[in-house]
Parts: sequence; C-alpha cells; structure tokens
Amino acid sequence: MSPSASGARPAGATDEVSSAAGVQQMFNQIAPRYDLLNHVLSCNVDRWWWWRTARRFDGVLKRSDAAVLDICCGTGDMTLALLKRRPQGSRPVLAADFSHGMLARGAEKFAKFNTGNGGAVAIEADALHLPIASGSLDLITSAFGFRNLANYEAGLREFFRTLAPGGQLGILDFSEPGGPLGKLYAFYFRRILPAIGARLSGMGSAYAYLPSSVANFPPPEEMLALMRKVGFTDVSWTPYTFGIAGLYRAVKR
Repeated sequence: MSPSASGARPAGATDEVSSAAGVQQMFNQIAPRYDLLNHVLSCNVDRWWWWRTARRFDGVLKRSDAAVLDICCGTGDMTLALLKRRPQGSRPVLAADFSHGMLARGAEKFAKFNTGNGGAVAIEADALHLPIASGSLDLITSAFGFRNLANYEAGLREFFRTLAPGGQLGILDFSEPGGPLGKLYAFYFRRILPAIGARLSGMGSAYAYLPSSVANFPPPEEMLALMRKVGFTDVSWTPYTFGIAGLYRAVKR
C-alpha cells in the first residue's frame, strides 16, 4: 500500500495526531446538518446501503447474546439498521464515535427507538483505541467512517483484537467506480457535490475533504490485502450501486 493510502489526511494535517484532530473537529462542525446532506446528496440511496449491509449479518444479529459494535457510528443510521434486525431481549448494540456532536445526535435517535430489542448504548471512543476487552465482540460494523481513520492498518488491528474467534467484520464505504459511469460519477463527486454541500452546510472545507478522502482510500484489492495482512480470513468486497460504495467483509478465525 502506498504511504498516501495509510490513513486519512485532511487539509493541513501533517501526521496521524493532527489528522485525527482535524477529522474530529470537522465532523463536530457539520453534525447539525449531516443527516439532511447525506440524504440529499445520495438521493436517499444511503438508506438502502445501510439496510443491505445489516441484512448481510442477519445470522449474528439474530443471536440475542451477540456482542455488536457499530464503530464510527456518526449519527447512528447504521446502528438503527442493525437494531431493526435484533430480537426481543437482545444485548444492547454498542455505538461508538469520537465526534461528540455526531454521537449526541445518534443518542437522540437511539432514545426514540425502543422496541424491547436491547436498544443501543452510545460511547464516545476512538476507533484506534477502543475501551473494549480483547476477544469480546461477535460483530463490528462501520459505515462510511473507516476511511476517516488516521491509520487504516491500526484500525483493522484494533478490530481484530476486540473480535472473538469467529467474529465478523463489515466495513461499508465509498469507492471509485471505473468506466463511463465512473467518469460521470467522478465529475459529480468532485465538482457538484462539494458545491451543494458547501452551500447547504456553510462548510466548504468539509465537502472538499469528502472526495479527497475517497480518492486517498485504498482500492478494493489493496484493502482486501491489508485485511489479510492483519490476520482476517474469508475477506471479500461486494460493490453497491455500480461500485459507488461497497461492503468489505472478513472473519477472525
């Protein structure tokens, strides 16, 4: 993997510490309008991506005793998709993020979503330093947050540490599709989306960062190789919506 793809690097960041601080500050600032912008800019297809991802882990989610973590949970939409597949009396889902602003909005959603399935517990935590015992989780998911980590390999190693043997990992994130569609999408993603995001949010830098973070993220073959390097097996990537996004899956044997 090239050094430029080792982790997220917002504008002005020079190392992992400044990168993490920059990402954290940025998401705290855009948190109030994050949900609206996500749905508008994706034409609501993001809801389908969350549902499809949760469905892929239906087997473990249906186990009421399964320990589940949704890391980089943001405002909690992926967490809610997981909760909808949990049976009555299940252990609560852990929903963690290091952006206080994003997590606070997620916690508001969790409080309203109470169907007796255990609900969710919001935890303010860094994905690279999880306050979770080794080998204690059955499933870890992350939706559109992993690529913002300052060190991708360190994040995967932390996930590997906290998963129990046989535990599963699912990372849903953006990618760059190829072909004519890829060129059209690249134009939208790099030109139109940042302009709309800046206009609606007043945070031009945040929506300029979005396409650069996707461009910096490892392509599927590199990401899968990194997952194997860390120790995961049964690794795979399933493209969503012509490869605009995709789900990485892996197992800790």
